[in-house]
Amino acid sequence: MIYKFTIISEEVDGFLRDIQIDSEASFLDLHKAIFDSVSYENVPNAAFYICDDYWDKENEVLLQEIDNNPEYDTWLMEETTLDYFLEEEHQRLMHVFNLENERCFYIELTEIIPGSSLDEAKCTRSIEEAPSQFPEDENVIIQESTVDVDEDFYGSQDFDIEDLAAFDSKDESDL
Repeated sequence: MIYKFTIISEEVDGFLRDIQIDSEASFLDLHKAIFDSVSYENVPNAAFYICDDYWDKENEVLLQEIDNNPEYDTWLMEETTLDYFLEEEHQRLMHVFNLENERCFYIELTEIIPGSSLDEAKCTRSIEEAPSQFPEDENVIIQESTVDVDEDFYGSQDFDIEDLAAFDSKDESDL
C-alpha cells in the first residue's frame, strides 16, 4: 500500500507538502522524505507523535532514544514501520523537527492506495517555502559590559581581608 501524507505548518501561511511513501517504510524514511522536501539539515533529535482527531499526542516515535525508562514503551523511527500505527485515512501526526523549540509540522494521512508499492518516498506537491529550520534570534540583544575591568581589577590595592569577615567559615561539626 501507498500512504499519501499532507503536511502543513502553522508558521507559514499556505505551506503544504504532499508525500507518498510505502506503508511498510519506516518512520525514519518519512522523516528523511520530509526533510528532503523542505531542504532541512539533519538533526540529532526529532519525533513523530501519533495524534487523535484533536491533535492530542498519543504515541511517540523518536529519532533516537532519549530516556531509557522501562516504564514507558519507546518506539524508534528506524525500527518502527508506518503501518504499525497508521491504518486509516485521516489519522493525524505531528512531526517535531526542532525539539528544543517545539516546532513541528502537522501531518494527515489523506489517502491510502491499496495494491501499490513504492521503493522510495516522493514529494508529489510542494507549495510555498518551508519555515526556517532554526528560529531567527531577532530578539537577542547583545549588551556591552558597563563594568570597567582593567588589568589591576583582580589585584586591587583596595582589597581588605576584613571584607570577607561576614563569611565565617564553619567546620563540619556545625553542619
